[in-house]
Amino acid sequence: MSVISLDTTEGTCRIDVTELVIAGWAGRDRHHVEEHIRELEAIGVPRPSRVPLFYRLSAQMLTQDESIEVLGPDSSGEAEAVLVGDTDGTIWVTVGSDHTDRRVEAYSVAVSKQMCPKPVARDAWRFDEVAPHWDRLILRSRAFFGGEAVLYQEGPVNGLLDPRELVRDYNAGRDGLAPGQAMLCGTLAVIGGIRPADAFEVQLEDPVLGRRITHRYTPKILPVVA
Repeated sequence: MSVISLDTTEGTCRIDVTELVIAGWAGRDRHHVEEHIRELEAIGVPRPSRVPLFYRLSAQMLTQDESIEVLGPDSSGEAEAVLVGDTDGTIWVTVGSDHTDRRVEAYSVAVSKQMCPKPVARDAWRFDEVAPHWDRLILRSRAFFGGEAVLYQEGPVNGLLDPRELVRDYNAGRDGLAPGQAMLCGTLAVIGGIRPADAFEVQLEDPVLGRRITHRYTPKILPVVA
């Protein structure tokens, strides 16, 4: 279990996250997803058993810390919208990072997901406030190199499957998240190639209601010893 606090317009809510899942291969255009699968196969990443594919992680991997510890220099982050189920049936949306070990990813995507903590922001919105204009939300991330910010990802979420579809698929047709369920809902292509950085910043923008959620974190690299 991981305990997170979400700051909302209705106050701060504390949620005991007991189930953490990442929706992988969540692109809306199946042709583009298949092209990406073949690209990764060419560099040794195994083909997924299904599309989309849901990776279960230890709920303890979810963190709101501004620093995470990773093993070795081969990991990087990526922005994802995150849905969290509350005890009263409310679904909150925030932004997080599926920080992943890229070296391990070459032989097992599932193991690579479990290798790194998953940072998540403290601010959140009600999902039903953004659901009517979900496709207009914008995901963005920046990578920091020597103190300089570089745009790493940017684009609308309409290239990804609607999160309501992902939730129904994962929960065997049931709408909504159970209390304590948290789901990362897929990511966008990286600008300039996947690479490690000194720090990452992830952001979810709502241009309709004029607001943003941002979270920045720093990976601390632990040594790999034989």
